[in-house]
Amino acid sequence: MAKTAIAYKEKMKELSVLSLICSCFYPESRNTLMGEFEDMEVKPINKRASGQAFEVILKPPSPVSDAAHTLTSPPKKRDVSLEDIQKKLEAAEDRRRSQEAQVLKALAEKREHERDVLLKAMEENSNFSKMAEEKLTMKMEQIKENRQAYLASIMERLQEKERHAMVVRRNKELREELSA
Repeated sequence: MAKTAIAYKEKMKELSVLSLICSCFYPESRNTLMGEFEDMEVKPINKRASGQAFEVILKPPSPVSDAAHTLTSPPKKRDVSLEDIQKKLEAAEDRRRSQEAQVLKALAEKREHERDVLLKAMEENSNFSKMAEEKLTMKMEQIKENRQAYLASIMERLQEKERHAMVVRRNKELREELSA
């Protein structure tokens, strides 16, 4: 069918050129067969003001034209015995079982993969939690050490001030004793 449509389009292109040439040589209208091709006939209908009209008649495909279009008769069926039917049924059952086994195997592999992915995600989560906890512990220890160092430095300065105050008091007392 597609081959016929393509041939029709090509013939229509040829026909338009042919009709132009013919209208130049033969200006009068003719109702005779204008052209005959392998698979179609072209007849002019009548001249119109807008142009010409044609009737295109497609011929049925000839049996010799294309061997691919010929239909072959279906192969003749041989007598089917009960044994053949049983064999076919068993083969179908085997195929069904095999397909079922493949589906079950694929499902088992998918579940195994999902389990592996879940275990890996849990492990990564656990590792992340451990790392975060360790980091937090180290940070807390650092803060504690810094606080203790800060408190120790404050205590040291306080003791230094206290010592200085003692020295100042002693000097004051000595001055008072000397001036009195």
